[in-house]
Amino acid sequence: MLNSIKKYSKTFLFKLLVGIIILPFLFWGMGDVFSGGSQNVVAKIDSEKISTRDFINYLNALDLNEQDRKNLPKTDLINKILSDYIGKRVLILELEDLNVTLEDSSLKNIILNDKTFFKDNKFSRTKYEKFLISSSLNAPLFETNIAEQEKKRQLLSYLSGGIEIPNFLVQHEYNKENQTKKIDFINLKKYYEKTIPDQKIDEVFEKNKDFYSEIVKAFKYAELTPTNIIGSDEYNENFFNKLNEIENKILDGVSLDQLVLEYNLGIKNTELIKKNNVSKQLSEKLISSFYKLENLNSPEFLTVDKKYYLAEMTESKTLKKNKNEKEVIDSIKAQIIIENKITENSKLAKEITNKKFTRSQMDSFAKKNNLIVQTTTLNNLNDNKTFSSGVIKRIFETDDKSLNLITDNMLKDNFIIYVKETKLPKIDKQNENYESFKLKAKLRLANNIYNIYDLSLNKKYSVEINNKTLNRIKNSF
Repeated sequence: MLNSIKKYSKTFLFKLLVGIIILPFLFWGMGDVFSGGSQNVVAKIDSEKISTRDFINYLNALDLNEQDRKNLPKTDLINKILSDYIGKRVLILELEDLNVTLEDSSLKNIILNDKTFFKDNKFSRTKYEKFLISSSLNAPLFETNIAEQEKKRQLLSYLSGGIEIPNFLVQHEYNKENQTKKIDFINLKKYYEKTIPDQKIDEVFEKNKDFYSEIVKAFKYAELTPTNIIGSDEYNENFFNKLNEIENKILDGVSLDQLVLEYNLGIKNTELIKKNNVSKQLSEKLISSFYKLENLNSPEFLTVDKKYYLAEMTESKTLKKNKNEKEVIDSIKAQIIIENKITENSKLAKEITNKKFTRSQMDSFAKKNNLIVQTTTLNNLNDNKTFSSGVIKRIFETDDKSLNLITDNMLKDNFIIYVKETKLPKIDKQNENYESFKLKAKLRLANNIYNIYDLSLNKKYSVEINNKTLNRIKNSF
């Protein structure tokens, strides 16, 4: 249910929060930690108690995967989840304290004016109800969530309202993306494209045999359509009522075979298939949804691309891969290259930081490794075909007459750069992009205000954690 709300937040709720920075609400370290007390209380916010049941319900609603659940006793994930939950509860208390409200009429207008529920350019009650049913939501829960998000938006707007941005902050934001920077650089791509000996590949495979395996699964499933459920082509209220009825029967433990007989469904069976076995009958999204089924012979109701299915896993096997398979060899090579990049980049970065790798040594390094020192001039984040905008951003942050080792997030692109000269262009109010950079400056300043506000909340609300209860919950998984 919570996942459905999260998915919808990418559309409807996202529109409410465009341009708004969410408060971080970091609470660990606040207040005292009590070691005893009621086993039914996991935390307290002032005098308000957070019950064990409420927190466990919140945990279950997060729909953690099996691996995350197994790791709960071994990691601090549950502490972070509790911190997040406390943050949300504190925000609710703060909204109440500030008397931030949302009238029913305003909530109604928000929903009625969302184009997600439009048909023929006007609100469709049927589309709205269809969304609720397909997302396994009821109207009160969904509308309460919308109301809470809108109240948060009002609070954040209140905090950042009235901010007047000075020109030097706009200039600062502009120069983060627009500079004239002359640089020398070495592209380390060829440096990392060295031939990997077969012996090294065999060695890595032997050490990681268990890793080189794959799970294959078999399923049986039935698509639920108005034609085979109610004998009609319309996705009407009767059809969605039937879907709701079927879903309830699944929750009551009715088997897939019984449902197939009762509703006269056409059942299909697959052989053992890999997760990437896409076909005309089985799309990538459908197989991905099937693969999320964890229990054998346990039917589940699925919604995929606005279609509805009953499905269950009938078999699951783990197959060992052969080390001579191209997929395995490519994976091992990629692993070795990544490890090599991490090791060599760490070494180079350390030498640059300690001033042991100078501009003259940059030339020596290039010559020794048959690389080329190139020269270019950058003018903005999207100015060069060699560098991504993320890499250019890092280059713009490097001072004149300085060396830097810069990589992208995936370690795909790696460069040694030397900044020769920087010129900072001016932006005035007549520039067509002035308002855009003014907004960026305002959001950055607003974020600083939110952080200060967050600190004030830390002092305003006393939060205590019952560690004994939290550990008991953690060890129950």
